[in-house]
Amino acid sequence: MKQTNSENPKTWKRPLKGWISLVAWALLALAMTGITWLFLGLVNEEFLNAATPARWLLSLGVGFALVLVLRFLSWCLCSWRNLKRVLFSFGCLAGLIALFYAEEDLRGWLAWRHFKSHWEAKGEKFNFADFIPPAVPDDQNFAMAPVVASCYSQVLDRSGNVKSPRDNKVANQLQMPLEIDDDGPRNATGDWQKARPIDLEPWQDYYRNLSLTTNVFPVAAQAQSPAADVLLALSKYEPNLEQLRKAAARPASRFPLNYGQEETFAILLPHLAALKGCAGVLRLRTLAELQAGQSDAAMADVRLALDLTEKIRAEPFLISHLVRVAMFQLTEQAIWEGLAKHRWNEGQLAELDQSLARLDFVADYLAAMRGENVCHVATMNYLRRHANLVGSVFGFQRNRSEKLSDLWACLMPSGWFYQNQLRSSKFILEEFMPVADLNRQTFAVDLVSQADESLNAMPRTPYTMLCRMLLPGLTKSSRRFAFAQAALGLARCSCALERYRLASGKYPEKLEAIAPRFIGRVPVDPIGGQPLHYEAQANGSFILYSVGWNGTDEGGYVSSKRVRSVDLDRGDWVWRYPDSPKL
Repeated sequence: MKQTNSENPKTWKRPLKGWISLVAWALLALAMTGITWLFLGLVNEEFLNAATPARWLLSLGVGFALVLVLRFLSWCLCSWRNLKRVLFSFGCLAGLIALFYAEEDLRGWLAWRHFKSHWEAKGEKFNFADFIPPAVPDDQNFAMAPVVASCYSQVLDRSGNVKSPRDNKVANQLQMPLEIDDDGPRNATGDWQKARPIDLEPWQDYYRNLSLTTNVFPVAAQAQSPAADVLLALSKYEPNLEQLRKAAARPASRFPLNYGQEETFAILLPHLAALKGCAGVLRLRTLAELQAGQSDAAMADVRLALDLTEKIRAEPFLISHLVRVAMFQLTEQAIWEGLAKHRWNEGQLAELDQSLARLDFVADYLAAMRGENVCHVATMNYLRRHANLVGSVFGFQRNRSEKLSDLWACLMPSGWFYQNQLRSSKFILEEFMPVADLNRQTFAVDLVSQADESLNAMPRTPYTMLCRMLLPGLTKSSRRFAFAQAALGLARCSCALERYRLASGKYPEKLEAIAPRFIGRVPVDPIGGQPLHYEAQANGSFILYSVGWNGTDEGGYVSSKRVRSVDLDRGDWVWRYPDSPKL
């Protein structure tokens, strides 16, 4: 019987089977691999220029994946029953995903709300607005004095808004470099921790040699003493410093930062570098004035430097407090040299102690940690609303890694941001904050080590991935505050010891003898809370020290990393003078 066309269809309409089907699908997979390779090359030229086995495998995998997708679609479309099954499966999957997001969002929100309520009952605050310094009338505000405003007016207006474009017509009067192109005698600054005074001769030579090619710094026709030549070179900044001195007399300080902007991590702080630079200029001036016998001028510059350190104390940023610590360390050298050379009288020493007594780096550490906590909370809140900016906020380079980070961040449930927010805040409040004891004026080194171990052991989960990026920057800050507090205690005790010497002709045998006449209460060692170690020496000098970060009394030994660098992790933190026999 003759077969009809329906009973014997043409071969080109028949589905491929057997080895022919395998070959066809393999060729299709290779074609899709080539298309994938070209597509990735268009996205990133480096993909084509640097072909590697891993990139070939990636393209091959994507090609086969596309073939499987096509095969799956053909299976779905060949039968209404198959399509219904697929649609039902996708509906169930979508429901599960929606349920997952709802559960994670609710879990994260409830966990954060419970944690926040618990700590708010203890007095902690989590709203960044609560940490903004109060407004100050312009005529009482140090930051609004014209000489001070010049340091930020190029980039910020009086409300803290960013100027665009930058206003280059404003001259920064606080920009007072000590050298040109960073080629000055940086190592000739002295080091009180090593009982090494400044050597002004390299600075004198620098300024005089510089005058041969430029007139940036004034110099005398004939060489004078090193101190006189340095003071003459720095005299170009005298008008600015006098204006700064008048501004520092204003009773309050609040820089016009844009505290109201949503991105707290992006608030510009252009004044910090300017103030630190001023502290550097004042240090060199003070040291030259001390060598020139100008004790009144030296004390006035030390007092101004300490006043500048206090002008940013109210800012709720860790970086602001770290700059304050750095400014104090610059001033410490001038205080040490004035005492080592017996340059100051009783009245000046009493005035200096009053200025130093205002400082409290234990309280500042706690304020900085609380400020960092609310900044982290504000950052997490911002990223929860703008997940596509995670890559740029955390500093990923503008490449595939940032794009991928933005992709997974956009897919994160908002509850994961709450969970990261909780863990970051919990770590600061429970691990970092207990490090400092305000009542005892101490820092617990063992708790710092414990916090480091806890941070390193923190599991890598979706609940911790963001806070693990934020917290490591805080781990080393406690040592800086502890060292600053120790240096403050050493300086105050040394002022009292010098006043005792002026009154009795020698230093006391016991440190307790300076209180309460010359100091209200003898500061304790911030490491361990024990009395500072003191020893009167046979040559009429003394040695005074803290046991340092390792908590071990090493008899006044100062550890060095390199020839000119002190290792603050080892050895003691020591105050002694160049004539000490223990050097």
